[in-house]
Amino acid sequence: MINLFEYQNKEPIPGWSAQLEEFLDTVWNSREKSGYYFEQEDRQVEVQQFLQFLHKSGEVKSSKYVGVIHFEGHKINLLPKIFYHAEKEYTEQDVNAIQNHVLWWLSYCRKIKFPNYQTSLGSIKSDFFEVLIYLFAKYTRQLLSNAIYQQYEEVNRELSFIKGRVNINEYINENLSRGRWHKLNCTYDAFIFDNKFNRIIKYVTTLLFNATTSLENKKYLREILFIFDEVSDIRATPEESESIQFNPMFSDFETVRDYCTLFLRSCVSFNYKNDLQLFAFLLPMEYVFEDFLFGFIDKELEEVKATAQSSSIHLDQEENFSLKPDLLLELASKRVIADAKYKMVYTDEKDPKKGISQPDLYQMLAYAVRYKVQEVFLFYPESITNEQAQEGKMTIKDEFAENVEVEIKAYQLPILNRELFANGQNEERELAAIFEATRKGLANRLKEILGFKKD
Repeated sequence: MINLFEYQNKEPIPGWSAQLEEFLDTVWNSREKSGYYFEQEDRQVEVQQFLQFLHKSGEVKSSKYVGVIHFEGHKINLLPKIFYHAEKEYTEQDVNAIQNHVLWWLSYCRKIKFPNYQTSLGSIKSDFFEVLIYLFAKYTRQLLSNAIYQQYEEVNRELSFIKGRVNINEYINENLSRGRWHKLNCTYDAFIFDNKFNRIIKYVTTLLFNATTSLENKKYLREILFIFDEVSDIRATPEESESIQFNPMFSDFETVRDYCTLFLRSCVSFNYKNDLQLFAFLLPMEYVFEDFLFGFIDKELEEVKATAQSSSIHLDQEENFSLKPDLLLELASKRVIADAKYKMVYTDEKDPKKGISQPDLYQMLAYAVRYKVQEVFLFYPESITNEQAQEGKMTIKDEFAENVEVEIKAYQLPILNRELFANGQNEERELAAIFEATRKGLANRLKEILGFKKD
């Protein structure tokens, strides 16, 4: 097992790395070119961005993706940089603690709705990817035991009676002209089991069944595949999954759809020459942190109305350059802008820039001017090596707007449960219970920053 932290540590290149590098290059060039997890520059780069192979030094290094890569019996953990400590030897318990943090952050993200039971993490000990499979498989299996999703879909069939509408051209060319006048080519809506959504579930379930190493996960997934035995086998895309809409009767299936979308966007499965196999579950942490922050504020801070990624304002009059702050927060008496910056912050009291980088300052000033707000917040994650959270404040006077003062404030947010690394965890505790103190601490810190009364 190899542990790599984003852009931080390096490990010796293993003997099987040449095949892995070839795999990753092929996967990168055949990936989906659109979607939530790929930036514009990613789509234009032809060299894979998952791992860096430093052949001169004989080392391998991770890039911006967090997750797990399984390759021919080997496992590479790609971990968030905020947990990296150069002098620490990471145990399996430490890696599990890190991955449980990622799981907790994902539980607030917009792209996924966690089942209510949340699961006790002790039942699946491998990694957070296996926990996600467990959540999906158990929830879906339980849901299917109570309800089977069926929907109306347009069907074209030859019938001996009229149903729906008769396709006149097809009937003349294919039936009447060949002496099959008694067969009618009809198009009608049918309430069917072999529908688009069930085909997506089956595809995702098959993908996960081939990837998981957990016997419990395989049991649930095998039962789902048995239920969908008569459903067609197709290859699904995240866009197809995301586009599925439900009427209120099937609203419980929204959680299944969100899981399918998450796995389809983040999983890479690749077979080569019918011999070698690779599977990876990869997430860019900058998006996870941004999504977590929005979800947390939206769910935990009733005093704040949060709007994410508003792009109605442009920098120029021709509207060629749109401005997309991460969060537009509406408080009781004012509006403020908040931007999530997934960066390591190294500051001290003598730093005149107070931890705020120059590009971030320019960006926040543009937001303030165009959105006509006087407070802008930069939110950074705390790191495992930084016991004392950093904060900074900078005031800028806009001489073109009658000396209006714009305050740009930077804060590191407490998003870590440090006790997990010191004491481990009770295997019977659920995810929400493990991070309850962290949730309260983060909620109180955000209320303090935004000027509300703490709990």
